[in-house]
Amino acid sequence: MPFDHNDHYHRWLLRTARRLSGPGPALDVGCGTGAFARKLAAAGYTVEGIDPSPEVIAAARAATVGPNPRFREGDITTAALRRDHYAVITALASLHHVPFETVARLRDALAPGGTLLILGCAPDRTALDHAYGLVSVPLNAAARLACWAHDRATGRRPPPKPPVRDPTVPLPVIRRRAAELLPGARVRRRLFWRHTLVYRRPCEPGPGSPA
Repeated sequence: MPFDHNDHYHRWLLRTARRLSGPGPALDVGCGTGAFARKLAAAGYTVEGIDPSPEVIAAARAATVGPNPRFREGDITTAALRRDHYAVITALASLHHVPFETVARLRDALAPGGTLLILGCAPDRTALDHAYGLVSVPLNAAARLACWAHDRATGRRPPPKPPVRDPTVPLPVIRRRAAELLPGARVRRRLFWRHTLVYRRPCEPGPGSPA
């Protein structure tokens, strides 16, 4: 079944990016086959996608027409990033593959006034986590069936998937670490076993706060 939980949030992520930080350089962390990176490019951003999997980077390049976005293979924990550069940095279901402290590297790569948008995964631990999961189950089944029917009717074949790792850091810990490393970040639980984190780097030096 080809329904992608991350794709469900693409519109919200694009709206939030436009609202908080206008077009400029953008970085998509864990870009996979480049679906969201291409949407950022279509919205006016100059996009760089980075992913550690050579197979999905090859697929991203093959599916992209023109020089924007551009893709590179790399590990976000060690890859060279331009400091104070990006208007927007996105990470869709990718940061649970690396230590959470990696967000400090992304924070420092943001230009003043730039925005970090994370669509994250966390294990269900609390009663509220499980409640959101129960609500998501029938919605997920309906969406998967609709996508399957569409792909069968159109002959579309789903793109290759990057390696998947189960999340291990629960949402309360993510909130606490975000408060330490990204002051003023907003973390919100979402349907389809996701959460969002929005952080806007201050335009002036000092404690961070969201717009």
